Amino acid sequence: MLEIKGISASYGATEVLHEVSLKIEKNKITTLIGGNGAGKSTTLNCIMGIVKATKGSIILDGKDITKLRTPEIVKLGISLIPEGRHIFPNMTVMENLEMGAYSRKDSKAELKNDIDSILDFFPILKTRYKQLAGTMSGGEQQMLAIGRSLMGNPQVILMDEPSMGLAPIVVEEVFNIIDKIQGMGKTILLVEQNATLALNYADYGYVIELGNIALEGTGKELLSNPEVEKAYLGL
Repeated sequence: MLEIKGISASYGATEVLHEVSLKIEKNKITTLIGGNGAGKSTTLNCIMGIVKATKGSIILDGKDITKLRTPEIVKLGISLIPEGRHIFPNMTVMENLEMGAYSRKDSKAELKNDIDSILDFFPILKTRYKQLAGTMSGGEQQMLAIGRSLMGNPQVILMDEPSMGLAPIVVEEVFNIIDKIQGMGKTILLVEQNATLALNYADYGYVIELGNIALEGTGKELLSNPEVEKAYLGL
C-alpha cells in the first residue's frame, strides 16, 4: 500500500534520515519504534510532505508522491494524527470533525452520515459534540484527533505517539480503537513510545536508530529479539 524507498531528509545542514526504507502492507498495522531523536516523526512528516525528502521516493499504491504537497497527499488518502494531537482547541467537537473532511467533495448528507458514524464509534464525543475541544481531557482529545482523521476517509493513517501523556486505562482504550480501525480495512503506520504495546498490536515492525533502520521483523519477532528487549522493552 505504501512503500518508502531509501529516503533521506535534513534539517538545515544536518541529515536526520539516512536512506530509510519501509514497506507498509495494506490493511496491516506497521510500527516504527526507536529512541528520542531517532527519526520516527521525521519519517512520518516526510510521507506527508511536511519535510521534503532529499533522496529516495515514497510510493502510495503504485503512485510516486515524493514531490507532492501535503494537501495533495491528503486527497490521495493519507492522514496524519500528529504527536500532541493538535486538535483545534477553540472549535467545538463537531467543528473539529468537519475540519477533518475539508478536502472531500461529498454532499452535506454524506458528510453528516459520516459524522454520525464517528460519534457512534466514539460515544464520549457524542455527548460532547457542542463542547470546545480544548476543554476536554487528553484522552478525549485523542479520540477527537482520531475521529477527525477518519473524517478524511483515508486509506492510510499515520499515528504519531497516540499514547503520549495518557493514563494507562486510556492508553488501553486507544489501542483497542486502533485495532478496530484496522478491522475497518484501514492501513496504519504507528509511531509509539510504548514499544511493548506497539509490537503486541503490530503485524510488522521496524527499529530506527539515529536515522537508520537497524532491525525489522514481525511484531512477535521483535518482541523476542534480545537487542530490542534490552534497548526498548526494559527487560
